[in-house]
Amino acid sequence: MSDLIVIAYDDESKAEEVRSTLLRLQKEYLVDLEDAVVVTKTKDGEVRLNQTYNIMPASIASGSLWGLLVGMLFLNPLLGVAAGAASGALAGALTDIGIDDGFMRELGEAFEPGTSALFILVREARLDKVLPEISRYGGKVLRTSLPKEQEEKIQAALMGEARNQTMQQAA
Repeated sequence: MSDLIVIAYDDESKAEEVRSTLLRLQKEYLVDLEDAVVVTKTKDGEVRLNQTYNIMPASIASGSLWGLLVGMLFLNPLLGVAAGAASGALAGALTDIGIDDGFMRELGEAFEPGTSALFILVREARLDKVLPEISRYGGKVLRTSLPKEQEEKIQAALMGEARNQTMQQAA
């Protein structure tokens, strides 16, 4: 079972940087992500979801292929491809894998303009390797499905690095 972690950042680009870091760590087998979505609230108040996995192109391609095969059976492959692509697009639009889009949009509405958050579903992670990599970005844990002690450990790592950066800037 995957755990949900939502981390908020003070600017629009920070969550994307952290997601890139996590995707790199996934290639190194240090974290296993089911989903990672960046939610930003622009300066003009628009909430945007930047999904990692876009299911629409695959759905359209799959629908087109099946439409072609069915169309060939009825001697009208072009009509079959068009109908298949349309049904694939509809299926892709109705399919939502990972984190619920409505939940992310609802939480994103509460953000301050010009901020972002990273919503991740984690199957497994080596926290001793992952936390040092993401702690340099700071952030604030908004929600998790983790046990309280793990949530506090993540927040302490994020806050600790933010404190270190503030002290270095003051010096």
